[in-house]
Amino acid sequence: MSMTVRMRGVRGAITADHDTAEAILQATRELLQAVIEANQIVEEDVASVLFTTTPDLTAAYPARAARDLGWRRAALMGFQEMDCKDAIPRCIRVLIHWNTTRTLDEIRHVYMRGALALRPDLYPDNKIVVNGSERP
Repeated sequence: MSMTVRMRGVRGAITADHDTAEAILQATRELLQAVIEANQIVEEDVASVLFTTTPDLTAAYPARAARDLGWRRAALMGFQEMDCKDAIPRCIRVLIHWNTTRTLDEIRHVYMRGALALRPDLYPDNKIVVNGSERP
C-alpha cells in the first residue's frame, strides 16, 4: 500500500476573552498548540496557514502567535470574517494547509471555548481530548 502525500485542510477555532493583543495572541497560541498536538503537525509539512477573526477583534494579528511558537517559514495570512448578525463574538479561526499521508478521517479539527458551538458534531460532550488530556 502506497503512502501518498496529499494536502489536507486542518481547521480550528477559539474565542478570545477580550479585544486586546494579549487575549487574541493567548487564545491563538492555545488553539494552534492544540491543533499541532492533535495532529502531530510540524512546520516543515505546512504549506500555509489562514487566520480569520470576527470584526470585533482588531487589537492584534493572530498570525503573530504562530511566529511566537517558532513557525518562521510557513506562509501566514490573516483575514476578517464577514460581519454576520449571528456570529460567535470574538472568534478566531484557523485553516492549516498541511501535506500529510493522513486520510480525511484521520484529521483532527479542534474547536475550543465558545467556538465549540461551530462544530457540536465533533464534541457531543463539549470537551476535546488532545494526547489523552481533556480540554474545555
